[in-house]
Amino acid sequence: MPQPAQLGFGMAAVGRPAYITTGRDADLPAGRTPAALEARAHELLDAAAAAGIGYVDAARSYGRAEEFLASWLRRSGAAPFVASKWGYRYTGDWRLDAEQHEVKEHTLAAFARQWAESRALLGPWLRLYQVHSLTVDSPLWTDRDLLRALAEVRAEGTELGLSTSGPAQADAVRRGLALTVDGRPLFTSVQSTWNPLEPSAGEALAEAHAAGARVVVKEALANGRLAAADSPATARLGEAARARGVAVDVLALAVALAQPWAGVVLSGAVTVAQLQAGVAAVAVAADLDGTDAADLVTPEPAEAYWAARSSRPWR
Repeated sequence: MPQPAQLGFGMAAVGRPAYITTGRDADLPAGRTPAALEARAHELLDAAAAAGIGYVDAARSYGRAEEFLASWLRRSGAAPFVASKWGYRYTGDWRLDAEQHEVKEHTLAAFARQWAESRALLGPWLRLYQVHSLTVDSPLWTDRDLLRALAEVRAEGTELGLSTSGPAQADAVRRGLALTVDGRPLFTSVQSTWNPLEPSAGEALAEAHAAGARVVVKEALANGRLAAADSPATARLGEAARARGVAVDVLALAVALAQPWAGVVLSGAVTVAQLQAGVAAVAVAADLDGTDAADLVTPEPAEAYWAARSSRPWR
């Protein structure tokens, strides 16, 4: 049986006061001030390092995630594999009730600005820089100046990747990994949403793995939907988890970790207990056949899944 994927720590839910994950009211400090969330981020990063988690993922649009990560890196002396993203900017102004929390912009100007910002904060630790939520209708594909600027970053030694979102993730994965500049693939890493409710990108991700690309799974718990044992969508998953003597979120993460094409599966933990559930999931995944997912959860049509995700409130 193949070894399970590596567990990583994703900072989408801890770098800003509002996000779409279920349960934030109970899991985060009441005030959610920058200082409080920085302290929580550092607590999680300390726990991740202690557990041997060596992959950390941030983004320019994750509020102050890069800033929190940078202050922890300077303090801790740790050297995890650090990935970040450009292409969205944070517009929430540290408010829970912001009208708009992030804005997408795949332009040369946005890349130049955000690359400078990420590099200023993360400097020598930044190993992978990803286009955030690259879709098939992005202007990036035909922007020669932007592609040239990206290739220059690649030539200077920073690996480039893409993340995907939406019902056409598979198309973006295939097109992204086929994209070349100067005869070389521009992207060598892909981060996509995959979970038992939304497995539509699985075949394309398997192809990416077979071609030698790093495959990173995000939203393995469907923004908390697969952590709820009493949900109709997770009834069979809950029964299987109880039979194994583990929590439903542990088994859901294990299903993602057991996919033979997955290289890294991100935990979006905001508490140490949630992070430890991810660590427990690695052990469960070692005894789990990745094809078992279809027996545990009934997938949703991709369009329906993403429509429901889009309607989730920021809280």
